[in-house]
Amino acid sequence: MPTAKEKADFSDRLKFSMTRAPEKMRGATDLALHFNLRYHGESVSPQTAHKWLSARSIPTVDKLQTLADWFKVDLHWLHYGPSPSGTAQGVPKPIARDEKYPASEEMLELASKIEALSPDHRYLVEKLINEFYGVVKR
Repeated sequence: MPTAKEKADFSDRLKFSMTRAPEKMRGATDLALHFNLRYHGESVSPQTAHKWLSARSIPTVDKLQTLADWFKVDLHWLHYGPSPSGTAQGVPKPIARDEKYPASEEMLELASKIEALSPDHRYLVEKLINEFYGVVKR
């Protein structure tokens, strides 16, 4: 049974990993939603994700593996922290702000839906995205 410190440390590593994800997540509901898109077992509830984030529980190994694959971190690091040998091989490196992420199934599906829009609607979607990113075209 994990100790309170182990749960708190896992929670900190999970929150750190979430900040590096391509998706912007604001809490347990977003975490559960995006997790369930990737996990092939029974879906998790926002309450379960909240327990992970609030250091009340640690997911099972299969869920940890899904999280590690999604966040591109070492499973051991996510679950237990850095290895006792002191090597930093499992500690994730920061992602550069302009680094490109590999296209996920969700991104490809969204891109195909945008591509199927009329030119006027694609223009509106592009304007909306530019507004979110603060890009000003003159």
